[in-house]
Amino acid sequence: MKKEIHPTYYQNATIKCACGNKITVGSTKKETDVEICANCHPFFTGKEKLIDIEGRVEKFKQKMEKSQKIKSKQTTEKSKAKNKKTPKK
Repeated sequence: MKKEIHPTYYQNATIKCACGNKITVGSTKKETDVEICANCHPFFTGKEKLIDIEGRVEKFKQKMEKSQKIKSKQTTEKSKAKNKKTPKK
């Protein structure tokens, strides 16, 4: 390797999170500050909340219920019409 062209490598560099967590790693920067880490991120802590602001799930369920009602109504109408067309013996 050529000398004096590579950055200094710090074996015990620290990463500091806003939650207070400190991690020791190897890096070219001696200290790094981050806003979020694996200890405070909602995905990793299990505190993730799925927010359905627009009510998409409810809208979908309503559409499905409505289509099921329409289909069942159509099938009953078809069966009634079929019964009327068939001659009785």
